Amino acid sequence: MLHLPTTSLKPATVVTVPCAIHHSSSVVTLTRNVEGSVLQRTAQHVANSWRQRLGIHIGRRLAVRANAAPATAPSELYTVVEAGKPHPLGPSKTNRGVNFALFSRHAKSAKLCLFNVDAQQIAEIECRRTGDVFHVELVGLPGAGVRYGFKVAGDGGWDTDHRWAPGRVLLDPYAPLVSGRRKFGVRDAVEQFKGRDGSLFLGSYDFESAPYDWGSDYRRPGHALKDLVIYEVPVRCFTADASSGLPQQQRGTFAGLAAKAPYLASLGVNAVELLPVFEWDELEFRRSANPRDHMTNVWGYSHINFFAPMSRLASSSAAGAGPEAVAREFKDLVKSLHAHGIEVILDVVYNHTAEADDKDPYTLSFRGIDNKTYYMIDPEQHVKLVNWSGCGNTINANNPTVTQLIVDSLVRWVEEYHVDGFRFDLASCLCRDDRGRPMAAPPLIRNISKHPVLSQVKLIAEPWDIGMYQVGSFPNWDIWAEWNGRYRDDMRKFIKGHPGMKRAFATRLAGSADLYNNNNRRPYHSINFITAHDGFSLYDMVSYNEKRNDANGEGNRDGTNDNFSWNCGAEGPTTDPGVTALRQRQIRNYLVALMMSQGTPMIVSGDEVGKSHGGNNNWYGHDTAMAHLQWSEGEPQRDNLLRFTSELIKFRRSHPALGREHFLSPGDITWHEDNWHNDESRFLAFTLHHREAGDIYAAFNAHSFSVAAPLPRPPAGRKWCRLVDTNLPPPKDFTPGGNAGVDSAYSVQAYSSIILIAKPL
Repeated sequence: MLHLPTTSLKPATVVTVPCAIHHSSSVVTLTRNVEGSVLQRTAQHVANSWRQRLGIHIGRRLAVRANAAPATAPSELYTVVEAGKPHPLGPSKTNRGVNFALFSRHAKSAKLCLFNVDAQQIAEIECRRTGDVFHVELVGLPGAGVRYGFKVAGDGGWDTDHRWAPGRVLLDPYAPLVSGRRKFGVRDAVEQFKGRDGSLFLGSYDFESAPYDWGSDYRRPGHALKDLVIYEVPVRCFTADASSGLPQQQRGTFAGLAAKAPYLASLGVNAVELLPVFEWDELEFRRSANPRDHMTNVWGYSHINFFAPMSRLASSSAAGAGPEAVAREFKDLVKSLHAHGIEVILDVVYNHTAEADDKDPYTLSFRGIDNKTYYMIDPEQHVKLVNWSGCGNTINANNPTVTQLIVDSLVRWVEEYHVDGFRFDLASCLCRDDRGRPMAAPPLIRNISKHPVLSQVKLIAEPWDIGMYQVGSFPNWDIWAEWNGRYRDDMRKFIKGHPGMKRAFATRLAGSADLYNNNNRRPYHSINFITAHDGFSLYDMVSYNEKRNDANGEGNRDGTNDNFSWNCGAEGPTTDPGVTALRQRQIRNYLVALMMSQGTPMIVSGDEVGKSHGGNNNWYGHDTAMAHLQWSEGEPQRDNLLRFTSELIKFRRSHPALGREHFLSPGDITWHEDNWHNDESRFLAFTLHHREAGDIYAAFNAHSFSVAAPLPRPPAGRKWCRLVDTNLPPPKDFTPGGNAGVDSAYSVQAYSSIILIAKPL
């Protein structure tokens, strides 16, 4: 241990002191404060570090040069280095300071690196190892405002399963907060960008702020899954456009979305499904020259951490104040939505990370800490990283350590941020073992399903990856819902007039019992959707036969080709009034089918106003008007569609015949159909029965000609009244409460749908 003189030293002073070190006398540069008693603490730390690195040999002497202290000296941050403890992982508050613990089964060493708020490194401390965890405690370290990372080294080169990057500062997988560049899509000095190596992201924490004030009258909405109408929305794109009417600093942020809570409530939705909000690098495509180096990732399906809200989705004032303020702004968003009766579901990406593949690696965290633990590896392949996500790597989710990481992350979002549920992106990836082989009862899914906290929130799987399709068969423990991809495809095909789809269309309307009527599953476990973020918007689905993805830089090869779309007679923008009118009918037909179906409906942000992405069905990388929602009011077509959608959603939520708890029995529905096996038949009508609220009659005509439909006799003491006719011009397309009544037969026009309600005489 070094014992330096306690007298003050001037910068560049050299002193020679006894030390225990294997090498001969050397000169070590101290970037610390060298005044008074602080000097000895600094000396002790340096000696410990150098003894571990260079070995022990008594009798040597060491020359130490005292340098001027940096802006924030380590001696101002902590006083003593202790061994610390291996649990809990991540940073944790102790009685005397902060403990740091990092899991790495295969590493040989780990160093904790401390930084100031401007990402300038100010300390590097060797960690002690206990089992598979490296740890250290810094006595006196502040409980907030510190940035940190790790340098991790191990044995084995590129030909092994390991991907060590010993000189790179890596982000702690358990970092509760993350600090990076401060403005969305704009590089700055803080990130220390280095070309292909990318940017620096550091962990942070906050043990000092007072608990967030949720309010004495605060309540979570607590909606049942069967009662939800979900609104899928990308935070950045929702309010980034100037037409949102928000101040510049709030556009495209959590605060911007919170400001629009009244709009969402007026629309009638009672849950938002936020595209990813965990930290990601929106400039990941710009590390080097490539066909996508013009793109900015606005969707966020490329996490670098599972615990921290995306710092650049906060308003500029919060982002500038640091990750603690970002966390508060996200809580403000949740609180605002809850106050309007709207639940918050997070789209979470635990299937892969931004660290890519071995062809173009982006080592940020997991890869350099313990690649073999965190990712699926096939040692028998030349390309060892298994890629069932299609994004270069696949998280080894059923490794016990990774399973615990994911569970801890989910619990934090529920308990700390009060979110109401999760939609798991490419959830079939979470059903594979360490080599990517399918598992019938994956431990991660079982642990989530049995967890006392997580089993009580909404759990929604996207039940596929690039090698498995598990719609209707996802391991579910009777509580998981699924994005029903078969619903999407069958509904699109029937409404556009595809032959032979009547029976499938009826099955989807009735709740997809062929997929979900088993064990204790219910109709609401089917998340019904016509469109989602990936794919055509509803307007583009009736305007384009082919995708238009050239702007993505991949020669129009990206994005799905199976759109089941129909342009209604003209490709893309048109001034033809007939085509325009047909498109508006078709949009309404899809919305009617969605809201009349048993199951849980989901619509996509922008569909309620006819948002177009110009035919691009994979617009993840465009921080432009192509992706941003336009809020300009006063355009009749837009406003009329918004009114129609809102009224339809409110009707759906108000009528107990829709969104039922159980699958339909013969007494719940009457099909007015005797032509089931005619593949050329494109007309379907049915009545949903409800004694107290009254019956609902619905008919869908996907023919190019009108169909005269004889109406069933209404219940005693009631009459049929028109609620919806998509062929009628606004505002007659939706008549709140129904019109005065209709005749005993109804002519359902070509490519139109109707809803009639049985009202008291």
